[in-house]
Amino acid sequence: MKNPVTLSKAAAVEVKNIMQHKNIPNGYGLRIGMKGGGGCGAGMTHMLGFEKAKARDLMYESEGISIYVEKKHLMYLIGLQVDFYEGADARGFTFVNPDQK
Repeated sequence: MKNPVTLSKAAAVEVKNIMQHKNIPNGYGLRIGMKGGGGCGAGMTHMLGFEKAKARDLMYESEGISIYVEKKHLMYLIGLQVDFYEGADARGFTFVNPDQK
């Protein structure tokens, strides 16, 4: 099965950097989910964090990083690629989903 959520190489480098410099404990992975909004996903935003896997999680790996997704969030995340942008104007994670219009 294809991973529903992937990390770009730039995002993976940044995640590994954060994990190392923020002393994220071994056994933790990157949680990707949704928060806010209501209805059909309107107004929802993506969220990232570091946690241990929970019983209700689906677990994937991308670029050597464990990714945890709650089952209830999966339908909003299928096809998502997490990227990392660093430029003169901004710096941060971006969420690209070519499957969503």
